[in-house]
Amino acid sequence: MANGNEFTLLKQRRFLPFFVTQFLGAFNDNVFKNALVILIAFQVAGADASRSNLLINLSAGLFVLPFFLFSASAGQLSDKYEKSRYIRWVKLLEIAIMSAAAVGFYLGNVYWLIALLFLMGFQSTLFGPAKYSILPQHLKPEELVGGNAWIETATNLAILLGTILGGILIALPQGPHWVAGVVVGLAVLGYLSSWAIPPAPPAAPDLRINWNPLSETWNILRLTYQNFTVFQSVLGISWFWFLGSVYVAQLPNFTKLTLGGGEHVITLLLALFAIGIGAGSLLCERMSGHRVELGLVPFGSIGLTVFGVDLFFATPAAPPAGGELLGVLAFLSQPGSWRIVLDVVLIGMFGGFFIVPLYALVQQRSEPSHLSRVIAGNNILNAVFMVAAAIIAVVMLDRGLNIPQLLLLMAIFNAAVAVYIFGLVPEFLMRFIVWILVNIGYRLKTRGLENIPEEGPAVVACNHVSYMDALVVIGCCRRPIRFVMDHQIFKIPLLNFVFRTAGAIPIAPARENPEILERAYDRVARYLEGGEVVGIFPEGRLTADGEIGPFKAGIEQIIQRTPVPVVPMALRGLWGSFFSRRFGKAMNNFPRRFWSRIELVVGEPVPPEQATSALLRERVVALRSDWQ
Repeated sequence: MANGNEFTLLKQRRFLPFFVTQFLGAFNDNVFKNALVILIAFQVAGADASRSNLLINLSAGLFVLPFFLFSASAGQLSDKYEKSRYIRWVKLLEIAIMSAAAVGFYLGNVYWLIALLFLMGFQSTLFGPAKYSILPQHLKPEELVGGNAWIETATNLAILLGTILGGILIALPQGPHWVAGVVVGLAVLGYLSSWAIPPAPPAAPDLRINWNPLSETWNILRLTYQNFTVFQSVLGISWFWFLGSVYVAQLPNFTKLTLGGGEHVITLLLALFAIGIGAGSLLCERMSGHRVELGLVPFGSIGLTVFGVDLFFATPAAPPAGGELLGVLAFLSQPGSWRIVLDVVLIGMFGGFFIVPLYALVQQRSEPSHLSRVIAGNNILNAVFMVAAAIIAVVMLDRGLNIPQLLLLMAIFNAAVAVYIFGLVPEFLMRFIVWILVNIGYRLKTRGLENIPEEGPAVVACNHVSYMDALVVIGCCRRPIRFVMDHQIFKIPLLNFVFRTAGAIPIAPARENPEILERAYDRVARYLEGGEVVGIFPEGRLTADGEIGPFKAGIEQIIQRTPVPVVPMALRGLWGSFFSRRFGKAMNNFPRRFWSRIELVVGEPVPPEQATSALLRERVVALRSDWQ
């Protein structure tokens, strides 16, 4: 993926069939749901409008209810069985449900269709854990961001297109018959595409299924909570669905009552919102360099707040005079309309920046043996947050808030939630600072990152060119790296936060402070014994001439005390930068270059018994000289 572009995955059998299968499923769900909502509104509203509202809200509740009841079982089943076969079982169930729905549409039996909506929710609940847990089995680590980006893009477009098609079909002459044929046809197509999904071995084939939904739901939530970073990521995902459900639910009435727009304007804004999420999701891959970049999460959160607040101030005080609802061209000709359009697109786009890294992080840092159950726990919490969003929106509107004020309140809530999450997990904010500093100053290229072990202890040894070196390495590597660095650096305010949050280890020369030196060696040993990665600059100081100096004996002391593999790496292109010593004292001259090209090259691990200072220096020199 790193050698291709964002469309590379769509050419791969290990991704495309699954992508098509999940898109058709989401598309079919929304064709069915919107056709049913319109059927209820027109078939029941004439006689009793309040009954129509009751049935529509009952339908929404019945679709969400299975996520509470059956997510725990779905997570277990997805972990226990081979996933491609499991997905085919789920798609067969979809054909059966849609066939029954076709009968309901043909007979015009609304109550039968509402009951089937519960079964549709059940089928979606079964599919959910497999949807995200299969990706790490078929994709490389550097492809996870791109895979999640395409899934989020497809899901949002499927919701939009399915909603539009359902409305168009049900309005046609013999509309229910058209809907009946289409939902069955889409279910069959989804089943056929699922046959091309490559096998994905079961993660926990010996798992004993607990069919008690209450106890297993509690077990799964406890399992999700065990990894604190994963759990906070799940809460972040759930918050996104809370916020998104409020925007999507209020956008139609916001358009009609506040902007004076007709149904085509509603469709336009919903489409732009979905396109914004899709664009943000796909941009994540490029902006993160094909890595799971947690720094994009605060970036997305900031954008959600900024453009959510701006949407409030861009909203006119009253809809246009005249009383008639505006078409698309008339709406776009209104003063300030383009600002509203831009806000809607950017809210969606920054939502994509926010959500994609969180899903990828959950997949990456959860144990593979119970990833499906963690995803099930995520789905349960998502459902709880969406129901809470609906209740809060109803209460706030009932207490006198208008829709623009409600959306402003959501943007402010988002800022408060961001402060809370990033306070609990400062790694998100630290990665954001690193991402900003590295990407503003440099164009970064990496090679050989796969040589850093996926798990287990290791030491990474790198040449030392500038004060940005550690930030560049930390920003490139998927695993947290605990760098050993001069204790004086910890006195620099912004870098102090970054390095302390990254678990960096302050060190001092023995002649200056032997106690700090001893504590540093002890802390390095604890990190390595705990299975973590430690980073070190064996030269012990910044290069003064651009060349790689002798490697000090400290690296050998570390390996002798805790024998682990050593991964050599070389930074290239940083000599002559503002943070290097090429023109005298670092950071003491005006920057001479901006957004220059730099490269990090990672070599194969050196076994501990061979890891001498001389050999490691030789490997790093070879990596640096191998410029391409």
